[in-house]
Amino acid sequence: MNTSHTTPDTARTPHLMDAVGGCPHAANARLLAEGAVAPVLLPGGIEGMAVLGHDALRDFLSHPDVAKGPQHFTALAEGRIPDGWPLRTFATVPGMTTADGADHRRLRTLVSSAFTARRVEALRPRVEAVTAGLLDGLAEAAREGDGVADLRRHYALPLPLGVICELLGVDPAHQDRLHHLSSLVVATDTEPGRAVAANRELLELLGTIAAAKAAAPGEDLTSALIAAHDEDGDRLSRPELIGTLLLMIIAGHETTLNLVTNAVRALCAHRDQLALVTEGRARWDDVVEETLRWDSPVSYFPFRYPTRDLTVDGTFIPRGTPVLAGYSAAGRDSTAHGPDADRFDITRTTGAKHLSLGHGPHYCLGAPLARAETAIALEALFTRFPALDLAVPEAELTPHAGFVGNSVRALPVRPGG
Repeated sequence: MNTSHTTPDTARTPHLMDAVGGCPHAANARLLAEGAVAPVLLPGGIEGMAVLGHDALRDFLSHPDVAKGPQHFTALAEGRIPDGWPLRTFATVPGMTTADGADHRRLRTLVSSAFTARRVEALRPRVEAVTAGLLDGLAEAAREGDGVADLRRHYALPLPLGVICELLGVDPAHQDRLHHLSSLVVATDTEPGRAVAANRELLELLGTIAAAKAAAPGEDLTSALIAAHDEDGDRLSRPELIGTLLLMIIAGHETTLNLVTNAVRALCAHRDQLALVTEGRARWDDVVEETLRWDSPVSYFPFRYPTRDLTVDGTFIPRGTPVLAGYSAAGRDSTAHGPDADRFDITRTTGAKHLSLGHGPHYCLGAPLARAETAIALEALFTRFPALDLAVPEAELTPHAGFVGNSVRALPVRPGG
């Protein structure tokens, strides 16, 4: 990465990030054709940048002069980011996603033991049991819906949400509300007043959950975090406790929800690839990795900030600029993944490893769990319903709200069988 100070390219018109969202791939291809880094205009007219090229993004994510702490966000420090700004929670929530250095390592250590490969493998029987029950529910929903059911609602959502809530010891009665509120918080098209109200209610609900656990601790992650706070407030403050719960709830289900949904869409559209897996010529893990690359569940993740002026792949990024990590673009960057980067191919053996779960110090802590849940969910789904297909053409599916997540709002399918 070239870090010398150069004059920014003022000839390039900033790309307006569509708060409503939509399929990102056409815009990504156009932007990548112009360079690995693009100036963007965020909601509210806030100027930012997006790093789109695979190599540039990999280097940027691990650069020592790039931080996540909100104190480095110039527009925020200058008071130009209102409370109802749709991306404010991403920038300001206390926790590991907005911490750097020793603070980040401290917070990450508190929860990392819950997401090791060994711990995830121990969860496998429970995930398989939950999956089996959800498949029964999907079949029932299809019977009630003239053969059609929303796979996202009845399968892709309740699996990761149920598992993360179980890990946290959250009462199942709270799950629907937690998903609804977290969806409003992460969407970039939520009206400011509604965003403020949703964020406030979500924090209050998490406070209620924490209070219940403090009164009656259990063998769960929330109880462990509360114990760490009670033992040493310097180790985990009250805002960090709530912020960590918020992160675990949102990241623990939204990403996997999109990943399962996108994988099913991809396999339905590429029956030859599905046949490779069902005939034993490829693995479900291969489907997961190729989906992560080809149709990343997170499109543009906010934010990182250069702590000094940087030039990234020839583009000048001033200190304090909010930078989006363009995971969906990097996944189809032909310079890294070959001339057929826009083709879904689970047998792909050449090209760079995708970045869709991050890179560097902030690599996704829940990656082993997300991968395992998705592989288990796909194998169980297509074993039970080998003829499952979309109930409407792909072009008629409504894109996910906002430009952070990348998926569709509903996935009507005909399970068959």
